[in-house]
Parts: sequence; C-alpha cells; structure tokens
Amino acid sequence: MSRILLVEDDIPIRQELSELLRNAGYEDVCITDFTDPLPEILSSSADLILLDINLPGMNGEQLLREIRRSSQTPVIMVTSRTSELDEVLSMSYGADDYITKPYNPTILLLRISAVLKRSRDTAVSPTYRGITIDTAKGSLTGENGELILTKNEMLIFRTLLEKKGSIVSRNELMTMLWDNAEYINDNALTVNISRLRTKLADFGCENAIETRKKQGYILL
Repeated sequence: MSRILLVEDDIPIRQELSELLRNAGYEDVCITDFTDPLPEILSSSADLILLDINLPGMNGEQLLREIRRSSQTPVIMVTSRTSELDEVLSMSYGADDYITKPYNPTILLLRISAVLKRSRDTAVSPTYRGITIDTAKGSLTGENGELILTKNEMLIFRTLLEKKGSIVSRNELMTMLWDNAEYINDNALTVNISRLRTKLADFGCENAIETRKKQGYILL
C-alpha cells in the first residue's frame, strides 16, 4: 500500500482528500502543525506528497525547494492558485505534477497513480558519454561525481537516451510524463527541458540536447 502525505492546512479539504485516498486504497498521513513542517515531511517515509501552495508560514513553493535539497520523493502540488507563473515556478523547483482546486477526484487519482508508477521504475539505463545512469536513484555518475535529477528530468533524459539520435516530439514527452497530454501545460515541459539541459552542461555534457523547431528534441 502506497503511503501519501497530505500537506494541506484547510481542514475540510484535508479530510476530503484523506477520505478519497483511503477509498482508493492508499495510506494517508497528514501534517497538522505548520510551524516547522519540513522535519516531519522528510521523516514521513511517504511514497508521494500532496503539497498545497497557500500554507501558513513557509509557502508550498518554498517548502518544495527545501524538500528537494535532500529528498526526491514525488510531489504533486494541489492548490487553488491558477496562475501559470505558480505552475512554472513549482515545476522549476522540482514538482512532479500540478493540479488546481476544485479538482476532479478521478483526475487527481489518475495523476497520483501515474506519478507513483514512474517512481517505482527500477530499470537501469545504459551509459551516456561515459556516465552511468541509474533511473531508480535518479542519478548520473561520472568523472565529475554524482548528479541527481528530479523524476521528470530523469524520465525525459531516459526517453531521449532510448531514442538517441532521433527526434522525440514534445507531445510524446508530455504524454510519457503525465500519461494524458490533454492536461499538460506546455510551459512545464519547457522548464523541465531547460533545467535538464543546464544540469547536463554543468556536469560536463555540453550541448547534449538539441532543439529542433516545430519537431521536438534530440539527444546528441
């Protein structure tokens, strides 16, 4: 049974989410003290975190950034904010998905299932430019040490690697990441690609991903 941590200060919404998760067969755990929630989040042993943005004290985006300093636990932002900027910012901080309130319960459960499925992938990809790729850990290891990627960054990199030398369309990447391209914001993919390209360059893999306008991306 997957363990899902709810970081939501609105009690009625938290209770609604708890019931939804339990009825779907998940174990739910809730944060109720938001004075300093980070230690409890990191020690929760959760398989996935549902994180609100509008929290007392440190907001969800700031909290996400702190979580990503030491944990790659999948995070789905669940928020009443509808600003495109908030979504892009959340994805740039390492969110695995983003859904707005009022949410469709079925869609939320599908998003949770998709993210958990990706996180359970234990396959090890081939090497790239002498770098060892471990998709289970979300890491690249080479002469420059170890590079940790987010879940989405690793999935994008693995997909490009599997089709190295061939163009992978944006639609293909979005469908692979979220399992349903209808609910994807195009900017979110752009943010993930840009962040991955920068990380690879800093790790010694300059010009690894080439953009083909109106076609997609290719790993060189």
